[in-house]
Amino acid sequence: MTNIYQFEAELLEGENKSFSDYEGKVLLIVNTASKCGFTPQFAGLEKVYEKYKDQGLEVLGFPCNQFGGQDPGTNEQIGAYCQRNYGVSFPMFAKVNVKGPEAHVIFRYLTNNSKGILGSGIKWNFTKFLINKKGEVINRYAPTTKPEDIEQDIEKALAD
Repeated sequence: MTNIYQFEAELLEGENKSFSDYEGKVLLIVNTASKCGFTPQFAGLEKVYEKYKDQGLEVLGFPCNQFGGQDPGTNEQIGAYCQRNYGVSFPMFAKVNVKGPEAHVIFRYLTNNSKGILGSGIKWNFTKFLINKKGEVINRYAPTTKPEDIEQDIEKALAD
């Protein structure tokens, strides 16, 4: 696979979303969790989304319960939590696995096309992937990297 547009994933509401719908946009894809020390990053993700969405940025959240059981709720509970506590308006997808043999195909693509400090696998919640307008991974960020610290890279990707 040469870019992310060949995939699809299920939204929280249950409908399938083709990534070809995002063609020509810059994507920030994040594996999220509702009960993690990094959960307050939802506020930063929403702020970045609001600031750049009209310029072509999409933030895409993928809940995952693989790290410390930190997102045990149903898709409906996760959506309500994100909206109620952080005003999340960017697309949230159904809960997925991001590592191991059951990892969602999108996260297999992302990890195969970017390397983290400890190799290609995702080590914790709120790992972030920046995708250019061609659907290619251009950068990967550790969970400790705050969304606002990525703004310069987002601006550069939007300008390209």
